[in-house]
Parts: sequence; C-alpha cells; structure tokens
Amino acid sequence: MSISWVEGGSTQSARWQSEAGVTSPKQVLIADDTINADTAYRLACEGKAMLWRGDFHNARQLLQAMARRCDQKKTSKKAKQETAPIDLKQAFNLYRVAQAQRSRVLGMLLIEVGEHYKIALKRAPDFSQACLEAYGDFTGPFVVSIRELQGLIGAHEWRKKGVPIEAIGANIHPHYGVFSPIRGEYLALLAQAPLPDTALAFDIGTGTGVISALLARRGVKKIIATDQDPRAIKCAQENIERLDLQKQITLSQTNMFPEGKAPLIVCNPPWLPAKPSSSIEYAVYDPESKMLFAFLNGLKTHLADDGEGWLIMSDFAEHLGLRGKDELRNAIEQAGLRVEEKFDIKPKHGKVMDETDRLHQARNAEVTSLWRLKVK
Repeated sequence: MSISWVEGGSTQSARWQSEAGVTSPKQVLIADDTINADTAYRLACEGKAMLWRGDFHNARQLLQAMARRCDQKKTSKKAKQETAPIDLKQAFNLYRVAQAQRSRVLGMLLIEVGEHYKIALKRAPDFSQACLEAYGDFTGPFVVSIRELQGLIGAHEWRKKGVPIEAIGANIHPHYGVFSPIRGEYLALLAQAPLPDTALAFDIGTGTGVISALLARRGVKKIIATDQDPRAIKCAQENIERLDLQKQITLSQTNMFPEGKAPLIVCNPPWLPAKPSSSIEYAVYDPESKMLFAFLNGLKTHLADDGEGWLIMSDFAEHLGLRGKDELRNAIEQAGLRVEEKFDIKPKHGKVMDETDRLHQARNAEVTSLWRLKVK
C-alpha cells in the first residue's frame, strides 16, 4: 500500500506503513512549525493527514495538543450523559468507538522515514533500533504516523527494561505486538494453585512465555509452549534463553494444541469476546470467544488420564454484558468437562480505583479466576 502527496509542485509517493492495518489517508497536506493545534485538529477530524516537515520536537508537542482536544471533546460528551442510567455494554461499545475515533484523528500526523530508519528532521531521535525490533530489516523508505512511531519507542523501552514478575523472581521482556504481563494477578493464581504430579505441561498461546517460565520455576520438567504468532514465538524464545530455561521449555509455532497429550494444559486466552480493530488487539479481544471455546473443546482430546486443564479468565466480560452469566460454565459442561476447583483474585491495577471511568462499575466488580478442569 502506498501514500501520495503534492510537494514542490510535483506528486510524490512512498510506501504506507501501519502495524494496526490502518488504510493510507486519501488526502495528505504538507505541515510544518507554522501550523497551530486548532487547525491541525480540524484537518485531522476532516480526514486530512499532515506530512510533517518541521522540527520533530514541535510535532510531538502538536500531537499532545491534539490529544488534549480529543479528550476535551470526550469529556464534554460524557458530562451530557451523566444523568442517564449507565448501560455497561453500551458504555463499553461507546468507549471503543471513542478510542477508535481518537486513534484515527491522532494518526493523521505523519512522518517520512528514510534509509536505515533515519528521520531527516531537526531534533528527531534515533528510531532505528525500535523500528528494527518492530518491522525487521529495512526494506525501503516509508511514511508512518508519528503516533505509531511513539508506540514503537514505548515498546522498545519495555523490551529493554522488562516487566518485573514476582512469581518467577525475574523480569519478562515483551516485544512489540506481544501482550505484556503488566497485570500480574493471574500469575499469583498460577504460582499458588496445587500443581499436579506431572513432568509435562502444555502452555497454549504462550505470548511472552511467562506462564511456561512460571511452570518451569515450579518444577515442571518439560513444557511445550505454542503460539501462532511468530513475534510471540521469538519473544518467548528470548525470554526463555534469558532465564536459562531452554532445556525445560520447547516452543512450537502452531494454532492451539501441539500433538499428543499432557497431564496439565494451561491457557490464558483473551478475556473479551469482541472484534479486534487491529491485529495487535487479538491479545485482548477474542471474537465470538473462538480461542476460549477451542481450548475447552480440545481438552478432552489432549488431556492425559486424570489430567487437568487450567483456564485463566476474568469475568470482566460478564459484568459488561458481553458474555452471559452462565455462558462459561455451560461451555465447560458442553465440552464434557467438570470444574474441580476455582481460585479467585481481585485485580489491583489503577483503573479499578478510577471512579470517573464509565466502566468503573464493571472494573470494580471484576474477578480473575483460575479454573481447574477435568474430563467428566
């Protein structure tokens, strides 16, 4: 996909880059330090993108000013709705629409990236390592939103510093596009649940590899970890090697289960049965609960005799009205499974305490659970 614009009296074009799968803007104007935030925000709302030719630091400040205008508009609409009864499902859908609109508007400020991921703007930082980690080897110049570039830098910093995981006594280093285990309450459940007497376990949808690492730290001698995303496999491989657990953990790029059976199979699927707006959101949203149901329906085939399936799920979707109250239990029953035991924990992340959040009622009631499942 390419993007074109008129500059210096001639039409120019370049490859369009968007990890979120956003289509290239149809109309592109040239912008520099002379444009003000109100004008930039208006143009963005009209669907007109701006290819930045000014000082990079000024572009970053302009983006922040545009974000404030987006948030002021959202706050104004919210104030008008305060007297209406809160329908959490509707509130969630409106939240997603607002986030998508905000992302679209802020994604209209663009930048051209040249050879070897260099940016020919005054005060532009070196994005080359962050781009290399997210995009791979340089294949040619392109145009990208400044907001996506900032996301790459954020991901690079997380990858460099890592996320402290108390349950394994070490850091896990997430890669760009791989879900980061910053909400650690489910890991506390995994660390405390009674471990079956087993030398083998499957970790379905391993992501960063944190669950496999935790099982290995708990003494499971062999873990086969699967994921269909090559980024996740590479991320997990680096984390496993960093923790010196490669003798215990084998990675397999496959969808769901590896071949064979295991006495313990663990899965932490995306918790919300909603449609992702981009490929990156598949770590959060599981459309029509496909991964959840695939895990439940495949357990009977892949569990060894008297084996256990450990399902890690939040009931946030139930509180939002996205999943019926008894839907999960019914799915477990229909898969020929029974609940041996269930362990619960309350999340402690910052949004739980934010009473101004229209989803606060659901967040405050949320419980994360580890379901120990066995074949009937």
